[in-house]
Amino acid sequence: MPVFINRVLNMKNIKVIGFDMDYTLIRYHAEAFEELTHKLAAKRLSERVDYPEEVKNLVFDFQRAIVGLVIDKRNGNLLQISRHGKVKIAYHGLEPLDFHKQQIIYQEMAIDLRDPDFQSLDTSFAISYGVLFSQLVQMKSEGYSLPGYREIAEDVNHEIDILHQDDSIKSRLRADFDRYVIKDPKVAGMLERYRDYGKKLMIITNSDYSYTRQLMDYALNPYLKKHKTWQDLFDIVITFADKPRFFEQKGRFLRIDPETELMSNHTEPVDFGIYQGGNFHKLQKDLGYSGSEILYLGDHIYGDVVSIKKTCNWRTALVLGDLEDEISGLIKSKDVQQQINKLMDEKLALEKEINFIDAKRFEGENIPRSRLTPLFDKMDGLNSKISELLRQYKIFFNPYWGEILRAGFDESRYAEQVEKYACIYMTKVSDLYDYSPKTYFRPYRRIMPHEDMTLLS
Repeated sequence: MPVFINRVLNMKNIKVIGFDMDYTLIRYHAEAFEELTHKLAAKRLSERVDYPEEVKNLVFDFQRAIVGLVIDKRNGNLLQISRHGKVKIAYHGLEPLDFHKQQIIYQEMAIDLRDPDFQSLDTSFAISYGVLFSQLVQMKSEGYSLPGYREIAEDVNHEIDILHQDDSIKSRLRADFDRYVIKDPKVAGMLERYRDYGKKLMIITNSDYSYTRQLMDYALNPYLKKHKTWQDLFDIVITFADKPRFFEQKGRFLRIDPETELMSNHTEPVDFGIYQGGNFHKLQKDLGYSGSEILYLGDHIYGDVVSIKKTCNWRTALVLGDLEDEISGLIKSKDVQQQINKLMDEKLALEKEINFIDAKRFEGENIPRSRLTPLFDKMDGLNSKISELLRQYKIFFNPYWGEILRAGFDESRYAEQVEKYACIYMTKVSDLYDYSPKTYFRPYRRIMPHEDMTLLS
């Protein structure tokens, strides 16, 4: 897959390249991973007094949520919103929200994610959260005794957080890496190539060192050709980083002995080795590079991209694994999209003709209104054809939500964040394998509406 470019990024000027680990350096089989998380979280909830035992029998449906959705804790809805904060699709439980109800609740509202009533699902780790929340709201709608929507959302979030923290999930992964982890030989080749070009490499991950070591041993070591282990590739490894706090607050560094895994307080320069915790202020100071000389790649739009741009001005790259299926859908739907474009061009020409005639009539020319009637009839015919083609187009994408980076005709809120904060983005980190470490990434010139010659001609 190609690398997609939002802003100029000259890799020749990048001296340090940092990576998140989970879903970035190491990819997971997302459906299997999220199904496991969903199952464990549902079981924990079913063991609580205020949740029925039937919760543990809920069947995971991977299609029920996508990256970039928003939970409305007040109304119990799952939303897809546009870059302007407008709700385009809404589900209450597993049922689409009636359009009239959607209008009543959201028509006058632009969703502000700083409002505690809303929770964004901005990473692949959040798919299980969205699915389980929707299923519990559905159960509540069907008469099961469950807490309020806000409490449901917070309980699901809490249980999933605990699962990630207490080794419940990671112990299952370690026992069966083959099932959950995608091996990609190109990642090892890409990293060794960057080393050959003199780039410093580092990992900043929220996972603990023990899990990091086991996962990296499994996924990278078998494919290294010029290094014995992955630890020989990286100058600095920072575990339990607690992002986005790592980029927003000051925490102390602990040095980790890679053999014993014992930790000790570290106040010396952070320039080589394996650490836990810390903060970007000391890291960047000790590295001795400006923010524009450091590139960081991650999968979490807020924790790995937005927080960096707002605090330390590093260059950023987003790994959006879900985009691979979306691109496949775009390719398969190409013929339908071309038909839609053709009809839209006809519609635009027809609208110009109607506007021209209507303007002449307004200026006093003796043009009967009946001349417009066949044009409006033709417009209705075009609209019907376009509506049918749009229905066909949607078949190629998620059956409930459509595209990740589109919300109806508009770009989605998630797309707006990708465009605004990620210098480049890609479906997987190994997409960089096909580019020289000195590549000059240049975006295409963006055409603003007033620059579109088809509208001005």
